[in-house]
Amino acid sequence: MSDRIPRDSDNDYSEVMAKTRRDFAAEKTSAKLDHIGHYSVDPATTAGNIENFIGVAQVPLGLIGPLRVNGEHASGDFYVPMATSEGTLIASYNRGARLLRDSGGVKVSVVDDAMQRAPVFVFNDAREAREFGVWVEQNFDQIAAQAETTTSSGKLRNIEQYAAARMRYLRFNFTTGDAAGQNMVGKATFVACEWIMKTCPGIQRYMLSGAMDTDKKHSQINTLHSRGKRVIAEVLIPGELLEKTMGVTAEVLFKARQINQVGSFMAGTSSTGAHAANGIAAVFIATGQDAANVAESSASIIYADIDEAGNYYLSVTLPSLIIATYGGGTGLATQQECLNILDCNGTGKVHKLAEIIGATVLAGEVSLMSAVLAGDWVTSHDALGRNR
Repeated sequence: MSDRIPRDSDNDYSEVMAKTRRDFAAEKTSAKLDHIGHYSVDPATTAGNIENFIGVAQVPLGLIGPLRVNGEHASGDFYVPMATSEGTLIASYNRGARLLRDSGGVKVSVVDDAMQRAPVFVFNDAREAREFGVWVEQNFDQIAAQAETTTSSGKLRNIEQYAAARMRYLRFNFTTGDAAGQNMVGKATFVACEWIMKTCPGIQRYMLSGAMDTDKKHSQINTLHSRGKRVIAEVLIPGELLEKTMGVTAEVLFKARQINQVGSFMAGTSSTGAHAANGIAAVFIATGQDAANVAESSASIIYADIDEAGNYYLSVTLPSLIIATYGGGTGLATQQECLNILDCNGTGKVHKLAEIIGATVLAGEVSLMSAVLAGDWVTSHDALGRNR
């Protein structure tokens, strides 16, 4: 038998080829593949999502809620599907959702929206690179027109510029509608850069990405300038309700937040939150988002305060939440069903989904911090996380 994975150029996304590849993998590795071949998804629908399809890796799917969201796009009570293999996660987020609902709900706002591609242009020296920066500013309208020939929904909002050595780094900022947009802005920026190369003299060469777009990795520039949706979720929790539901007082929780911020600073972490990645990853898998974007999307800024009445104000800022409600994995059957649970399937729904995810993250933050302080963190994992 050949070492090459079987493929069929005419009918590769079929049950026949999926089984052929499973049989190939079983023979080559001696692994028993009793489960990955059981699924309801039509292999033909996975074209564009995966290559060498052999089956489906199923992840347990749970539900939290009702989570009350007081957003500008999402308003009301929502049941949020979350896919995870970590016991206690759903229980913890569900507890947080109950507290937030009893507090009147989470106020959520999408305050910025941009997706980037960041090419770099190389010149003979720094002065030529500086002059190129002026040229870019003077020709922005023409650059935007070239970029937007490739897309009906992407719009070039602005171009940031950064100088180093004899290079000029440009950060193209696009709005991308209901798509996450990385591929969209890559194609649009490529066309714009090719036009720049033909039109502007003196450029030695360029690269479509000079790494300042920071795809699939966290960066400080995203925290400051946003990537994807910048979402802020906030709630005011009555002090008595917090103590009754979570077993901790507002004062204790607030002081713990201050202590944790010092620890985060010393550790050099990119976020001040407890575990935004847990909730974001679980919702991403359930709704067909690009799971690798959790690296950027889980960046979080937590702020807390206590008002004069002893109520606990808590907010989370997600500066780089990269999501979509159409395209990519959102078109898969099970992921569409999860989006339908949230009424976030299709166009015109991406900001609604962003607000729901922001509220979900806040539920997880208040629940985990309270559990740590009340002594429930370890015992809850012992009780619910015992699938060993």
